[in-house]
Amino acid sequence: MNINDARMLMHDWVTSESLRHHMECVSACMRHCAQRVAPNEAERWAVCGLLHDFDYERHPTEDEHPFVGVAYLREHTDVDEEIIEAILGHATYSGVPRQSDMAKHLFAMDELAGFVVACCKVRPGGIVGLTPKSVRKKLKTSNFAAAVNREDIAVGAKELSLEPGDHIQWCIDGLQSVFELKD
Repeated sequence: MNINDARMLMHDWVTSESLRHHMECVSACMRHCAQRVAPNEAERWAVCGLLHDFDYERHPTEDEHPFVGVAYLREHTDVDEEIIEAILGHATYSGVPRQSDMAKHLFAMDELAGFVVACCKVRPGGIVGLTPKSVRKKLKTSNFAAAVNREDIAVGAKELSLEPGDHIQWCIDGLQSVFELKD
């Protein structure tokens, strides 16, 4: 599946602009990460990021998400098993271990991308000039973007063997392209 087909599938399943934006942000972060660790796989990684929550709006419970979406992908698309395993692994309750680099990066970028976007929304310059230090400071404020799981962010950095500041910088760098498109 290419990125355009993934985007069409996302639009078929997701009506929420904020969820679509989140999926685009995770996709951009995944593409950026792939350019560092698996350069020939950047589009596949972007597809993974774009599809990781495509069933969430229709099936938001832990009994359904991401299982309904994965079943659909297996039956109706040519999405490969590595992408499917990564999508399953991003849900900690799925019981699917994150073994591939793709799976580890998807988990690591999912919550962090949402948090960094929240940081951008409260800054006059948005992403311009955003530093890992300012993101880390916001992470310590429990009522800021309270729905974001800070433990998942820490586990994600640890699974990638990245220092928290480097992890955050990778996310900021990945999000640059999304914010440039919106300007």
